[in-house]
Amino acid sequence: MEEAFFRTHTNLVELQNAPVRRNLMDEIDWNDRLIGIKGTRGVGKTTFLLQYAKENFSPTDRQCLYVNMNNFYFQGNGIFDFAVDFVRNGGKVLLIDQVFKQPNWSKELRQCYDMLPGLKIIFTGSSVMRLKEENPELNGIVKSYNLRGFSFREFINLQAGTDIPAYSLDAILYDHEHIIKQVLPLVSPTKYFQDYIHHGFYPFFLEHRNFSENLLKTMNMMTEVDILLIKQIDLKYLTKIKKLFYLLAQNTEKGPNISNLAKDIETSRATVMNYIKYLADARLINMIYPVGEEFPKKPSKIILHNPNLLYAIYPIQVNEQELMETFFVNTMWKDHRVNQGTKDHFFIVDDTKKFRICNAKGEYKLRYNSDTIYARYNTEIGKDNRIPLWLLGFLY
Repeated sequence: MEEAFFRTHTNLVELQNAPVRRNLMDEIDWNDRLIGIKGTRGVGKTTFLLQYAKENFSPTDRQCLYVNMNNFYFQGNGIFDFAVDFVRNGGKVLLIDQVFKQPNWSKELRQCYDMLPGLKIIFTGSSVMRLKEENPELNGIVKSYNLRGFSFREFINLQAGTDIPAYSLDAILYDHEHIIKQVLPLVSPTKYFQDYIHHGFYPFFLEHRNFSENLLKTMNMMTEVDILLIKQIDLKYLTKIKKLFYLLAQNTEKGPNISNLAKDIETSRATVMNYIKYLADARLINMIYPVGEEFPKKPSKIILHNPNLLYAIYPIQVNEQELMETFFVNTMWKDHRVNQGTKDHFFIVDDTKKFRICNAKGEYKLRYNSDTIYARYNTEIGKDNRIPLWLLGFLY
């Protein structure tokens, strides 16, 4: 049976041609023996595993093997028994895709860790999984990382053939005029920004299929598989979760009214709050809180996780300010904490930095304050505490 897996592995690795080398490849400590790569559906976790194999082993090297838990073979065979055979034949690195499809996967990984000290396992799972909280047997032994969708920087590098590096938030805030002078001779960011906002976050835009249809399918899978299967929710509640998601997406201007939502989907307030958390874990929405507050309190604002989702839900009418705020929160979300500010269109980042998202074309109406950073869209350049919003897409 292992022969068939090796044939598949060799084919997949030989065909693998990742269009963009993800930054996460260099952030992971590959010396760890148990590594979990979490991420929302569609962000390229399978590609990431195969890229690791391609960079570190020849396609026919039997020390490394990629397997997908979707394979029916694993309905009757456990991960541990498979790993024992693999190690007996000289295997060193096992790449396991969609690990949560296997019952008792966490106990089996623990068994591999304890009984097979010469084996490294790198596995992928859904962003909905709480690796350590829900699987105490992995506590202290698993190192967990998040793979995100493409940043605006990765999208530009892919589309324009450039190799522009990522910048820290402090570098962008205090040196943006200098950074822009380095970027603009290479590429015009505004030429690519609208495409990124529409379809650039999910790598599957590269497949020559209808992107919107593909994204809708992915969003359905996030609720049907990632939330229902992993959280073990009965199928009969699926329509309630989907309806809640739609109602939240429709009303991002004001904070959610939990009592009304509970009435609309015919369930309790506590269940609504749990469902909202699941939708956030699935990376369909982001919950924004005032500074110092967090779940299980009610968020002060809910926005979609990334701008591409807005176009999937409202293909006709998309509000530009809402799109830009969604982009801002999404790009900050990887390494920074974003809270609700005191006024509309204001956000507090990392408890201290006050941001306002504004349209450069309408800014003659604004009075600028020195304590606020103005992230401006519809412009390529910045000055002092006014930075172009697109540049925040270069944080990773």
